[in-house]
Amino acid sequence: MQIQFLGAADEVTGSSHLVTVNGKRILLDCGMFQGHRKESIMKNFAFLFDPTEITAVILSHAHIDHSGRLPLLAKNRYRGPVYATKATADLCQYMLRDSAYIQEKDAEYLNRKFPSKETLEPLYITEHAEQILEQFSPQNYAEWFEVTDGVRAKFLDAGHILGSAITILEITENGATHLLGFTGDLGRDDLPILRDPQIPEKLDYLITESTYGDRLHAPFPDAEKELERVINETIARGGKIIIPAFAMERTQEIVYALHLLHQARRIPPLPIYVDSPLATNVTEVFGRHMEDFDDHAWDNFLEQNTDPFSFGNLKYTHSVDESKELNQKHGPIIIISASGMCENGRIVHHLRNNVEDHRNTILIVGYMAEGTLGRKLVEKAPAVKIFGQELKLNAKIEIIDAFSAHADKRGLLKWIGQIKGLQQVFVCHGEQQSALSFANTLKNELGLQHVIVPAWREKIDLL
Repeated sequence: MQIQFLGAADEVTGSSHLVTVNGKRILLDCGMFQGHRKESIMKNFAFLFDPTEITAVILSHAHIDHSGRLPLLAKNRYRGPVYATKATADLCQYMLRDSAYIQEKDAEYLNRKFPSKETLEPLYITEHAEQILEQFSPQNYAEWFEVTDGVRAKFLDAGHILGSAITILEITENGATHLLGFTGDLGRDDLPILRDPQIPEKLDYLITESTYGDRLHAPFPDAEKELERVINETIARGGKIIIPAFAMERTQEIVYALHLLHQARRIPPLPIYVDSPLATNVTEVFGRHMEDFDDHAWDNFLEQNTDPFSFGNLKYTHSVDESKELNQKHGPIIIISASGMCENGRIVHHLRNNVEDHRNTILIVGYMAEGTLGRKLVEKAPAVKIFGQELKLNAKIEIIDAFSAHADKRGLLKWIGQIKGLQQVFVCHGEQQSALSFANTLKNELGLQHVIVPAWREKIDLL
């Protein structure tokens, strides 16, 4: 039994782990690398295995850094199943089509903008997204399903985003049976909308994320207070609040929090725009999977037949023309737009039009990987380059990390500490400092002896 770590090793993006057992190859996630453009392009195009030799793919959740290269598998003739929860399968219907559209449009734009350079090919096109979507095999939480000879799996709720799952593999090889767990991205306790992460009773091996393995989040109620403060201070300046947010989960969390603030009259009834067709579609999927919501959402909204994601002056834009019209509107207004790391999508246009105005606020509410425009904003660079143009960063940068849907150091430690029988733990999905720090925490505080921070491409035989 062997694991090869093909992504999210010494970094956060590109989640992908290849498990070889009984001569079969099972891929856990097939995520897109994001960050430094040249390096990401190289990693995204280069599979380090033959896709036709993969038996099955098991997908933890629909975020692009976990699912974004699935269409590339189809492009390279993978025709096996993609196992995922029902909500993840529904979300990927939009996420992967949108990703293919962005690949096509970005390549078209860059080839038109820089005609003298080598022609840029899209990673994949809509045809490949449609192909892989036909291969999805939706599964219920907490029910075993057969993956291949000697391997069955089940999903537990990871509490990270809608449909997110902890994968449990029961593997029988050479007469012995072992349990391998994969967190995907692990959520936090006591967040609104979704249930808390479930805890496996027993595991022999665990692949865990460590995005915030060296940090602690502020309590979620602090996020609402900070959001209220940022909005009211920006209103006083007559500015706009621009919020880069992932179309899936983070946008819904922000809208949910804004609804609570609006309900309590803690912010005035200013115009709020969700400028992302993908976010609009994802919000509709949320409405189809209320069975995954927690008591907070039921108590505050659903039992009163109130839609958590619709209120007051909130408007979801659809067309490009509607998006462009927002550039002509003066503050105070709130614009929530994808993508979360500011690398593509409509948010890039909003940033270009608003970063130089000192009255405006750019509100960061999620993780920004190294090398992204979002990270440059977090680091408050004096100037940023957008569409090849150098722009002064005069807008105020505010950061609220309490909205994070990832467990922090305390949450990860508490969750892993309740699992019995662990022999080996592999710490992934974190920048090197975070992963190494959390590995040491597991050794020192839980007394785990075999804790490994694998390198990209490294192969490890399980004990």
